[in-house]
Amino acid sequence: MGETIVIGSDHAGFKMKEFIIKQLQENNYVIEDKGTYNEESVDAGIYAVLVGEEVATHPEKRGILICGTGIGMSMMANKVNGIRASLVTDLFSAQMTRAHNDANVLCMGARVISEHMAWEFTKVWLDTEHLGGKYTKRVQAMMEYEKTRK
Repeated sequence: MGETIVIGSDHAGFKMKEFIIKQLQENNYVIEDKGTYNEESVDAGIYAVLVGEEVATHPEKRGILICGTGIGMSMMANKVNGIRASLVTDLFSAQMTRAHNDANVLCMGARVISEHMAWEFTKVWLDTEHLGGKYTKRVQAMMEYEKTRK
């Protein structure tokens, strides 16, 4: 089996989440769907925390979050210790958020980008490795600060 991807959305991102799940499954990824499971209005933060906590507890997993803009999901996911969630709206950012920042959660907005664009961003994000070197120090600095803030 392939890498495990933990995915979640609110009601606005539900259809895009289902599309991304299908694409991931066709590419041999293991999916953990944390919800939501329909288009009834829900609080995006609930799903950001569910995905964030799973990824933070299991660093070998990566997460994907989708809401209307991706903004709320990224803000809430980044409240979970150990999470480096990045909102992505273009291919270059999808690549750099992994290469430079070792993002472990990808956030996207279903009201901002198309499903097919989201899949292209997801593929780039999944295929890009962290560059290490000076970027490792930068990521470590972020994570150290997280441990000391109150």
